[in-house]
Amino acid sequence: MPVYSMTGYASAQSRGVPGAGAEARSVRLGLEVRSVNSRFLDLTFRLSEELRQHEPALRELVAGRLKRGKVEVRAFLEAPGADTVRDPSARLLQRLSALQDTVRSWLPDARPLAVAEVLRLAESDTGAAVDWSETLPQLARGVLDELLAAREREGARVAAMMLGHLQQLRELVRQAQPLVPQLVEQQRARFLERWKDAMSLADGGTVPEAAQDRALTEATAFAIRIDVAEELMRLGSHIDEIDRLVKKGGEIGKRLDFLIQELHREANTLGSKSAALELTHISVDMKVLIEQMREQVQNIE
Repeated sequence: MPVYSMTGYASAQSRGVPGAGAEARSVRLGLEVRSVNSRFLDLTFRLSEELRQHEPALRELVAGRLKRGKVEVRAFLEAPGADTVRDPSARLLQRLSALQDTVRSWLPDARPLAVAEVLRLAESDTGAAVDWSETLPQLARGVLDELLAAREREGARVAAMMLGHLQQLRELVRQAQPLVPQLVEQQRARFLERWKDAMSLADGGTVPEAAQDRALTEATAFAIRIDVAEELMRLGSHIDEIDRLVKKGGEIGKRLDFLIQELHREANTLGSKSAALELTHISVDMKVLIEQMREQVQNIE
């Protein structure tokens, strides 16, 4: 299965449905869908007044195709030559006049309709005269196909980047592994040196108890501090699991987010236990790569 990003954009336009009047058929229906990352599916609809009745159908369509992301759906009607003034139909003028008389009979102080308001209502009336109940869902399905294709392309780019970073992390783990026995040997030599110092303080007699305790305490603390074999093993395990998920694809964003947090935790522990400059550099390089991966994983569905 492909890896899907949550970032994408798609749009399309369609003219009025057949069977409507010539003027209504020329009205363009526009639909735009854009999405960005989010922990859950967060839908926002910005629809023209004439299209608000279709929001439930659009919501069902979008929720059936997308699982995560902050998604904004915008649908609007646009008449050709929108920069020109269209003549209101006689039917509309008669209806507006009758409605205005009814309102003013009850509210004598109500302001009469302005010419600009009549023209705006005329534009709305043209769009409302068209039945978009079949055209809008059909257009939405095409736009969602386009959006998913865009999200898939972006997801493929993110997946390729992550696989490259995983390979670099594997190389860093490989570089760190030989350092562990070297550090253990350094600790052994350092312990022997401390012990000899304690023996010399005894001057042929019994070694002072405080000196023995100090040597043992330093040796034990240092041995615990440099023991990073477990962290390296867990790093390798997390890297393999992320690699498997990315190649498998599908809805993997939340699991990847958790695994990236675990990777970062192990890299931090590796750095805090570091007893050699080389290991510190490796830890820093790991955290840089992991942070770059974290930013991209936030975008995966």
